Amino acid sequence: MPTGSQRDDGSAGARARLSGAQRKAIVAGTIGNTVEWVDWALYSIFAKIIADEFFPKGNGAVALLSTLAVFAVGFVMRPIGAAVLGAYADRRGRKKGMTLTVALMAGAGFIIAITPSYEQIGMFSPLLLLVARLVQGFSAGGEFGSSSAFLVESAARGRRAFAGSWQQVSVAGGVLIASLLGTFTTSVLSDGALHSWGWRIAFIFGGLLGLVGLWLRVSVEDTESFTQAQDSGRTRTNPVKAMFVEHPAATLRVVGITIAGTLTYYIWVNYLPTYANLTTGIPLRTALLSQTLCLVVFVVALPFAGMLSDRLGRKPTMAGFAAGFVVLAWPLLHLLDDNFISLFLVQLVGMLLILGYSANCAVIMAEQFPPEVRATGIALPYALAVAVFGGTAPYITTWMHESGHSDLLWVYVCAASLISLVVYLTMPETKDKEFN
Repeated sequence: MPTGSQRDDGSAGARARLSGAQRKAIVAGTIGNTVEWVDWALYSIFAKIIADEFFPKGNGAVALLSTLAVFAVGFVMRPIGAAVLGAYADRRGRKKGMTLTVALMAGAGFIIAITPSYEQIGMFSPLLLLVARLVQGFSAGGEFGSSSAFLVESAARGRRAFAGSWQQVSVAGGVLIASLLGTFTTSVLSDGALHSWGWRIAFIFGGLLGLVGLWLRVSVEDTESFTQAQDSGRTRTNPVKAMFVEHPAATLRVVGITIAGTLTYYIWVNYLPTYANLTTGIPLRTALLSQTLCLVVFVVALPFAGMLSDRLGRKPTMAGFAAGFVVLAWPLLHLLDDNFISLFLVQLVGMLLILGYSANCAVIMAEQFPPEVRATGIALPYALAVAVFGGTAPYITTWMHESGHSDLLWVYVCAASLISLVVYLTMPETKDKEFN
């Protein structure tokens, strides 16, 4: 039987416990996803150093904005990767889709690590950086749908949010490892060593971890949901078309679900150390230490938030997240100061609120679609929303700072949270929905 088996016999035990095969599948899916996201997160952490290395010197703000523009362009590829790789996972299997995405991400990370600086090869340097980020964006676009479908399909009934929460545990775990690498290198190395080779070592390490993820994904079997759809001839030759034509409401709902989650996630979990360094002058190493500590709390709490969703439902836990940011966006962002305690409190409260989204996003999206279009249905509308609201978040926040409008960032966060709050309150509850 495939490791992803989640056949429901209707008993209380089936609702309460995961089998050994299901636990193995979740562990393999989680670890593989973790190491993939190390490379993705390293770019944000070392954004200022990459700006100095890959773009002409003389105007630090312009170089940083150019670096963040490359970050945003990588997100443009996410919908393309979601459509191509999501459809591939729906046609050929979750395992094959996840194996391909981690190989692409690791290879692009190695390219970034070995690309010479602008002073050495001129415009070829930012061009190679751009190509690598396009490949990573393509990979990330397919990763979310494949891994989310794999994890949720690997769960026992009544434990789907718990299993799905490990998708975001793995993402946050990758960010945490990247943050630890950033904290270590910025604390141990001199500025000269950090700029010349230290940041490259971090990317090489991330690429090596990607090879570990590749090995783990090759070793697992596919889910029963996919194999049953394949054996019964329900797989589609064009899952993208089937998603739009047969499931338009679910597709739009995934976009609405994602808006607030991706914006707050990329501001609080990925970019806040750099933003705080720019706006308050707090040393980057101090900001990264705060981020690392908050991420430890976030990662540990995520499975418990998933269990809470399995007990209370998707709607109340997600609505609590969005309502929290509507109320607290202004006070949190105005508490940012050039000291560790204020930054730590702002990061911690924001990440605790984001639990309501991160614990639910994989499962709520998976519950919108049947298995023959599930990976595509999760990946593509999610990637579109992330490209518009997540990929541009660092650029917009930096532009606000450079334009003297940092005090208006809370309006941006509040508006996005309000949109998603309406979606959460009006969507159907799917906690007890039949799932195959």
